[in-house]
Parts: sequence; C-alpha cells; structure tokens
Amino acid sequence: MFNASLPKILVVNDDPGSLIGLVGLLTQWTDELSFEVLSARSGEEALRQVLKNDFAVILLDVNMPDMNGFETAEAIHSRKASASTPIIFVTAYLADEMNRLKGYEQGAADYLFTPIIPQVLKAKLSVFVALARQKLKLKHQAEVLDQRAQELTAINSRLEAEIGKRKIAEEKTKSAEEFLAMLGHEIRNPLAAVSTAATLLGFDGISPQQSSNALKIIQRQTGQLTRIVEDLLDLGRVMAGKIVLSKRPVDLSHLVQTCVETLAASGRTHQHVLNVQVEPGPVDADPSRMEQIVTNLLDNALKYTPAGGHIAVEVKQEADEVILSVRDTGIGMSAELLSQIFNIFVQGEQSLDRPQGGLGIGLALVRQLVTLHGGTVTADSNSKDKGSVFVVRLPRIAASAVISETPAIHVTPAACRILLIDDNDDSREITTVLLTSLGHQVVTASDGISGIQTAFAEVPSIALIDIGLPGIDGYEVAQRLRADARTSHMKMIAVTGYGSEDASIRAREAGFDLHLVKPVPIERLTEVINTHLGSCSIHAGARRVE
Repeated sequence: MFNASLPKILVVNDDPGSLIGLVGLLTQWTDELSFEVLSARSGEEALRQVLKNDFAVILLDVNMPDMNGFETAEAIHSRKASASTPIIFVTAYLADEMNRLKGYEQGAADYLFTPIIPQVLKAKLSVFVALARQKLKLKHQAEVLDQRAQELTAINSRLEAEIGKRKIAEEKTKSAEEFLAMLGHEIRNPLAAVSTAATLLGFDGISPQQSSNALKIIQRQTGQLTRIVEDLLDLGRVMAGKIVLSKRPVDLSHLVQTCVETLAASGRTHQHVLNVQVEPGPVDADPSRMEQIVTNLLDNALKYTPAGGHIAVEVKQEADEVILSVRDTGIGMSAELLSQIFNIFVQGEQSLDRPQGGLGIGLALVRQLVTLHGGTVTADSNSKDKGSVFVVRLPRIAASAVISETPAIHVTPAACRILLIDDNDDSREITTVLLTSLGHQVVTASDGISGIQTAFAEVPSIALIDIGLPGIDGYEVAQRLRADARTSHMKMIAVTGYGSEDASIRAREAGFDLHLVKPVPIERLTEVINTHLGSCSIHAGARRVE
C-alpha cells in the first residue's frame, strides 16, 4: 500500500528487463529522496495509473508498440488533472533534433539516453521530487486551511445562532419587563381609586352624593380590574389551547348592537360619534367569546380615537362570509406597528402617563378567538393620524338556523336559606351582608369540615362553596354533601377564583350545579339564586331537629 503523503514516480517501459532494471535503480534512492516507485508496461497501463495517482515525474520509454511514448505523453497531457505532470523521455537511440522537438511539443521535460548514468538520473529526479514534495505540502496546508475555514464557519454559524437566541431572549425579557410595568400601572391605578373611595366612605359628614359617587368609582374600577384579570386568563387559556367554544347559531348583527348599547350605557361612547350599520349576520359561534371579540375591537377604536372622532361599525354578508368591520378616525398605525399589531403585548406609542391604558393583549386575544371560530381578522391603516380599520371574516350559516332572542324574564327574588363556605373573612362577611340585605337567611362556615357539619344541621336550600378551603377543598365538600341523603338535593354553586375550563369540568364532576368565577356581579348572583336554580323560600329546607 502506497503512502499518499510521498511523491510518486512512474516508470513506463514495454521491455521487462529494462523496466526491472530501472525500477531497481530508483528503489535504491527511495529512502534517501523519500519517494515511491510505480511501473507500467504499456501506454494504456500508464494512462490507468495516471487516472489513479499524481506523479512527481514520469520516466517514459519512447519506443513502445501500439501506443508509443509520444502518443502516451499527448494523452497524459490532454487530461486537465495531469496536464502539468513532468515527463522525461527514455530512449536507446540518439534522437535527432526533429524527434527532440516532437518530444518537447508533447510536454517532455527532458531526455535520457540509455545506458543511463545513475548520478545524472538521481540529480534530475531529486529536483522533481523536491518540487512534488513542496506541492504536496502546499496541498496539505490548503486542506488544513480549508478544514479550519469550515470549522470557523461552523463556529461563526453557532455564534450567530447564539446571538440570535440571546437577542430573542433579550427582546422577550424586555417585553416581559415592559409588560410587568404596564401591568403594575394598570392594576395600581384602579386599586388607588378603590382605596381612596373606600377611605372616603369611612369619613364622617360626607354627603349622600359623595357616597354615591364613591360607590360608583369602586364599581367601575373593580370592573376594570376584573377585565384585566379575565383578559390575562383568557389569553393564557387560548394560547394553551384550553378554551372550548360553546357554539350555537348567532346573529352577529344583534350581538354587535348589544355590545354597542352596553358601551353606551357605561358612558364610554359619549365623546365619540358612532355609526352602526348592520344587516343579519348568521354565524356558528360562542356568543360570549364573540361578544369578547366585538367589545375588544370597539374598545380599541375608542381608546385610540380622540374625543369627537368617528367610529363606524358594519356587519354585512358577502358570498359565504359574514364580515364585521370597525373603522375609526383615530391616530392610525405606522407600517411597522401594523405588521405586528396582533402580537401579544404590542401597543401604539404611548407617553409615560399611558392615557390609553391597557396591556396590549386585547387584539392578540381577538385574533386567537377569531381563529378558533374558523375566521380571519386583518388590520389596515393609511398611515399615522389617518385612522384604522379592522375586518373580521367568519363563515356564514343559514339564516333559518338562528333562533330569535327572547327577552329575559326577571324573577322577583325569593327568600332562601343559604350556606356560605369561604375561608376569607372579608369575603365571607361582605357576601353575608349582601345576601342578607336581599332578604335571604345566611349561615356561614370558614372551612370544609365545619361547612359540612353546618349543612347537615341547617339543611339550606343553596350552598355557595369556595374551592380553596383549608382542611378539605370545595370539591370534596360537594362530593360528601351530594352523597348524603340529607343534603343530596341541595343546590350547590362553586364560587371560586379558579376560572379555567378544567376547573369548571371538575366542579361538575364533584357534584356542583354551577361554577361561578370571582368576583361575581350581584346581578349574576341574584339571577343564579332566583332564576337559574328556581325560586325557593326560607322554609324550603326545614331545619333539622335532633
């Protein structure tokens, strides 16, 4: 096996004796000059060797049958890879000038005449071997440099990838920090208003009007806090794929009108001009989630449209789609902002006082909810200060599938005996006062075990049970009460801060009739007690007598 790092010399001669003699002569110098010797007995065999190896020099016999030395040399030099290979012609005949010229034309580097003088041959070979060794050295260096370049390229690619990851991480960290700053701002402001209003209510001598205003402030600001928490929770549920839509045929036009009326009743639209043009828009949707979509789009338009600005809301049918558009004459968006407006935590530029407020998650939530409904949402803006338009496209269904909405029947509250189990002293106290003021009889417990004992003793009509109770949780309380004949028919409502779909499912599995998420508006609580669960009287559950 030949060493690829040593220069090679090829001896070509059709005469076996001459070939053996010349190879034997060269072999004497292989260690001294550091080269290897290969041999060929014809021009064809020489060409095969040239295809497989690079040679420092070829000793080529001129007078060979079939393919002579000149023809062999021409074939060797016609190949690009061996075009510059030195060839020394070896001949027993004294070549005339014309033969020499022919040899040089075929790329001959020199001529040797037999009998060969060893010292002359050695001197000639040493030059070509040295040149070949230098060439091999340069080739090796080039390969090393190429390998090093590849390694450096790979390292550079890894560094660029790492830099990219770090940049993304830094941007995420920056976004998180900005979000936490926004969250702190958005929570502290309503908390400050609530705290101040509550303090004012404790002062002596305040007027009935001041008391009324303070209460309205507390209601508005707690509603704002509730919306912030709900948006955060909803976005987390959507991103995690944990929202399950309760779809039914809905007329989007009716839903839009309801949302606009609600905003108007809250005073949000008083400083703007609203133009609502709707036509029937039958869609298969979750009404509460669709209301969220519409409200967030309207809220966004109101937020970024200065007082006196116009907002146009339209619902129309086009082909197989129902299209909702919300157009405003507000501050508009730059091209950069427009490209990422549906990303989480993205907002228009705001000053330090953040007059528009919000957490930058409303439109992200809109996109996720629209996608869950099989629709699309797009945004467009001519430029800054030129207003914006948001367009939602939803699959249209047959108009006949939509059932006409019927007005809700308001039931006069009936007096009930209610069991309230809650470990939060303030929450338990204020809820008791509220329910008592509505005419109900309320018994309370601060943990699961005492709650069960109170239920067995009082046999209430309804139990409002918190989930996160000390000792045993609300789920186990419900299971035990449902399993006992004394309380198995009692209406049980989970009133908890756990608002996920999983929590709702688990509540039903534990035996609860309903799952409500704190804070529960008084209207909703009254509706649940008197309408959803049916009327009851304070005597519906006769107190158990031992």
